[in-house]
Amino acid sequence: MDKLRGTGIALITPFTPAPDHAVDYPALRRLLDFCIEGGVEYLVVNGTTGESPTVTAEEKTEILRVCKEHVAGRVPLVYGIGGNDTAGLETLLRTTDLDGIDAILSASPAYSKPSQQGIIQHYLRLADLSPLPIILYNVPGRTSSNLTADTTLRLAQHPNIIGIKEASGNLEQGMAIAARKPAGFMLISGDDMLTTPMISFGAVGVISVLGNAFPKRMSDMTRAALAGDFTRATELLFGLLPLNPLMYEEGNPVGVKAVLEAQGICAGAVRLPLLEATSGLKERIHRVM
Repeated sequence: MDKLRGTGIALITPFTPAPDHAVDYPALRRLLDFCIEGGVEYLVVNGTTGESPTVTAEEKTEILRVCKEHVAGRVPLVYGIGGNDTAGLETLLRTTDLDGIDAILSASPAYSKPSQQGIIQHYLRLADLSPLPIILYNVPGRTSSNLTADTTLRLAQHPNIIGIKEASGNLEQGMAIAARKPAGFMLISGDDMLTTPMISFGAVGVISVLGNAFPKRMSDMTRAALAGDFTRATELLFGLLPLNPLMYEEGNPVGVKAVLEAQGICAGAVRLPLLEATSGLKERIHRVM
């Protein structure tokens, strides 16, 4: 799926300030336009950066509707359906209105810590049922379990599993996938700062957090790397290096929402158990910006 080559954005969900913390749909529309005008290739709705664990089922339905309506085909959309209840995810795949969506991003099971064989059987069940192609999402820092390279390569044989967002932070694991993956299976960076090195050995792009706030820089960096201009890509990467650790210091998407607030896109509000960025963190973010 060449349409998913390049920069995808793991969209945040804008909320109104306290005490309401309701979904801010005007801000969501501003963010969609900001990212698209910044040149990104696609958008990911309802991922973990979108605070999906604290967004209700009704809100998710409305967020997806608004995104489809406002994007209006300008860029592809990927929708997040992942978790540790395989049967529950099967129900979501059957009942969610996926018209206008290009692929499903499915995070591996969290908390349960299944065996590699359990992870394989989980994804095979979803892939057999899903009406859309599935992108695996490996993020051990959130799930407490890792999709090994062997597990990924086993799942890559399924015709309805088209790629992986690899966010293990383990470049050697990424290389092992790149070296042995089937032709056409997409290796996608799940870490902004590892995008350029991962493209150097075969990744096709990134699903980015920082891209919410810096869509043009992330898109330019990714395109430069894909074109083989690693001097330019590295220059753009290093420009983000001082800011990146601040994005995660108090949890994701706390940091990037503080940046978006400074840019006038949306409030920095998040839902419990996350807390809005402290004044100290905001000050350091503003200084780096």
